[in-house]
Amino acid sequence: MTAVALGTPSVPAKPLSPRRVSRQIHVGSVPVGGDAPVSVQSMTTTLTSDVNATLQQIAQLTASGCQIVRVAVPSQDDADALPTIAKKSQIPVIADIHFQPKYVFAALDAGCAAVRVNPGNIRKFDDQVGEIARRAKYLGTPIRIGVNAGSLDPRLYEKYGKATPEALVESALWECSLFEEHDFRDIKISVKHNDPVVMIQAYRQLAAACDYPLHLGVTEAGPAFQGTIKSAVAFGALLAEGIGDTIRVSLSAPPVEEVKVGTQILESLGLRKRGLEIVSCPSCGRAQVDVYTLADQVSAALEGLDVPLRVAVMGCVVNGPGEAREADLGVASGNGKGQIFVRGEVIKTVSEAKIVETLVEEAARLAEELGADLGEGEPQVSAG
Repeated sequence: MTAVALGTPSVPAKPLSPRRVSRQIHVGSVPVGGDAPVSVQSMTTTLTSDVNATLQQIAQLTASGCQIVRVAVPSQDDADALPTIAKKSQIPVIADIHFQPKYVFAALDAGCAAVRVNPGNIRKFDDQVGEIARRAKYLGTPIRIGVNAGSLDPRLYEKYGKATPEALVESALWECSLFEEHDFRDIKISVKHNDPVVMIQAYRQLAAACDYPLHLGVTEAGPAFQGTIKSAVAFGALLAEGIGDTIRVSLSAPPVEEVKVGTQILESLGLRKRGLEIVSCPSCGRAQVDVYTLADQVSAALEGLDVPLRVAVMGCVVNGPGEAREADLGVASGNGKGQIFVRGEVIKTVSEAKIVETLVEEAARLAEELGADLGEGEPQVSAG
């Protein structure tokens, strides 16, 4: 079988900036920090006490590419559900604990892969760090110290007046120091804020002050469009500097959408192998086809194709042929017809009504060839 020459690049040999040097921990089977790939996280929206619904959503997240999942534990019923969820989940489960320190111990004993604690709103948290550290160390369970602008320790609010980058970092490092006193260092840190500028400043300061792995997040980022933009801007700035070991895109949207956005951010920066990529023009007065509709139809028809293919959907004769030629598969449309390009060569011209059907057929053929060339049967993009 002749090898398929793909237009889509693999992960670049030279990233935008060297990766920040951090210690490595393991969240279940997923290495975090060090030289491990940046992981995508999300959080379930179900009641954790509803075991079946939670496991079903975790399965959906897993299928979408999520590598670590967090579940909320605000009640005893939720804590009681953790052993079953942690055992049956296909990906590592992090228990998210607020207010009640007893649920930290319940999560540790339930076999969760990690526990997220928010020191700012857990009652008398500092007094119980020693016991938490001893139990977590005995079980080999890492702790994520998650500082949020909306629930900062009152002492730091009084000192700084608001959730400044300095306040967020001081909170995180103070809590780390309490764990360090008990020789516990399997820690991951997040310092989230809803303002990307404050968030970026906080993570830069934190990255310079410690070697713990960092979980990136813009908290309460907003509805899908706004949250995607804010997260992409903040994550892009930090990841391009080599800062960040796990990410969670927080959207007022189904969690699968968070995973899709997070995955696309990593792919765009060359931090994860690219999957299917649709290249389409923004349309203009030169367009001789409804590019918006055509691109949407092609995207919908190829959804779920899990191979690294770049597909160009172009609507005019100015940039169309060049872009289509540079892609693995493409179409340059005009005058009711479409020139179909495969690996830089025109293979046929079809009517506008046949463009989507033809692109799907050729994409399936390329996917089959790529799978055969890799010797892996059904082609899959690495989750790394």
